[in-house]
Amino acid sequence: MADRRARPRAGLSREKVLDAAIAFVDSRGLPALSIRRLGATLGVEAMTLYHYVPTKAALLDGMVERVLEQAAGDLALELDPDPDSARDPDQSQPWPEAVRTVATRFRDVLLAHPGVLGAVATRPVNSPGAVRILEAGLAVMTSQGVPLALAMDTLNSVMMFVVGHTLAEAGQTPGHEGTEPGPPAPDPAEYPNFAEAVRTGAGLDFAVRFHRTLDILIDGYAAAAR
Repeated sequence: MADRRARPRAGLSREKVLDAAIAFVDSRGLPALSIRRLGATLGVEAMTLYHYVPTKAALLDGMVERVLEQAAGDLALELDPDPDSARDPDQSQPWPEAVRTVATRFRDVLLAHPGVLGAVATRPVNSPGAVRILEAGLAVMTSQGVPLALAMDTLNSVMMFVVGHTLAEAGQTPGHEGTEPGPPAPDPAEYPNFAEAVRTGAGLDFAVRFHRTLDILIDGYAAAAR
């Protein structure tokens, strides 16, 4: 008997399913996500979704892939390791600039979809699409003379920084979303420096801190590569 679990449906695609999953966790949280609930949101039986995401793990991996694809954006050609489609090396973007651009876009995408932060922070790069993006980044760096080990360290460190920083910036404790009061103001008599920072906002701008630290990371790795 033919397997009826995994049949495509007109109007659906893997990309639409993954985008719907990201929207679902943005509104309802990652713990609430299941293939059955996602199917109900899309107006289809859960069995239909198995054609696009055969398991819950595949769904989570695909969500991470979609976030990375959005971060890569129109740098896809620049990051394409296929020699038949690569740009003229003389026209290639210097790798520090490419990594900085992708990292900044990665933060923007995560801030736009904070519900997916838990998956991005805990899922390894598993799907073919995500591996392709990683391979493309490594190809750009190694083609510009960066040793493979240093290229891996650079990309891992930068991406982990982006995820960790954005998690602190926009993440919420599961089960406590929007229910906890803000921290009390520090006593200036006991904590004069911290109280002054809170009062003035000194050192508390997430965007300024992100870009400054990202520059330090990339510039440090670029110096190590020279």
